Amino acid sequence: MLCLAAGAVAASLAIDSFTLSWIHSIEKIRWEEDWRIEADALVLTEARIRGTGAGMEPPAGAVLKDGIWHYRPQLPPQAVLRLSHSAHAGGYTLCTETLCRPLADHLPGLPDNALIEFYSCGEK
Repeated sequence: MLCLAAGAVAASLAIDSFTLSWIHSIEKIRWEEDWRIEADALVLTEARIRGTGAGMEPPAGAVLKDGIWHYRPQLPPQAVLRLSHSAHAGGYTLCTETLCRPLADHLPGLPDNALIEFYSCGEK
């Protein structure tokens, strides 16, 4: 189960994996990350960049398939993933197996500027 928190605003989702995506604020290119929820951590399993732009070079080992760079980030399991939310920048999208929604929709009452934490509900 995935827990989300931003100050006093919190939610839990009965999922064991998700895709987090966003549009780069300058280059307008979509980035995607696939995460798996383990007992006490979040594990980044794959990432994709839907194009290229200044300062957005794909990492070594990335493979280009149909115009999309695919790679496996070398990131250890994370106890907490922290994302900055701002009304002045494009938001994140959270996709499950069946549905994609703006991340902010999962946190009603989210302030215009907030730090959103993701973690396994079994951890915190």
